[in-house]
Amino acid sequence: MLSRGGGRARPARGGGFELYSWYFFRISGLVLIFMAIFHVVVMHVVNTVDEIDFAFVADRWNSPFWRVYDMLLLFFAMLHGVNGARVSIDDYVHRAGWRIVAYSALWLITVLFLVIGAMAIVTFDPNAFDTVTAGS
Repeated sequence: MLSRGGGRARPARGGGFELYSWYFFRISGLVLIFMAIFHVVVMHVVNTVDEIDFAFVADRWNSPFWRVYDMLLLFFAMLHGVNGARVSIDDYVHRAGWRIVAYSALWLITVLFLVIGAMAIVTFDPNAFDTVTAGS
């Protein structure tokens, strides 16, 4: 059933996963708009592409603010996109067996990318790459 605005109607008030998913989709989308605009301004307006290199990222990730910001951007973007893909699977994959395969692949890829992204942000140590930057 469609809402007046053209999207999916809000699920029944009984609560549950679908209602929370519906709210998360809207809230994360709104948060992502502001986070993405701020990211573009900082990375492409304030700093030019010529200035963004390993040293720039290393200096940026020395600040806990930027690590938390990038982690939130990663999680909000990934989970927002996965939620949209999950809704598409619900809409277009009708056979139970294929739906299980699609959900399994979606969640496996999601966990994999979240773990890889989080590990890159959390474990980044610019001192481990001194041999790379020593020749510069």
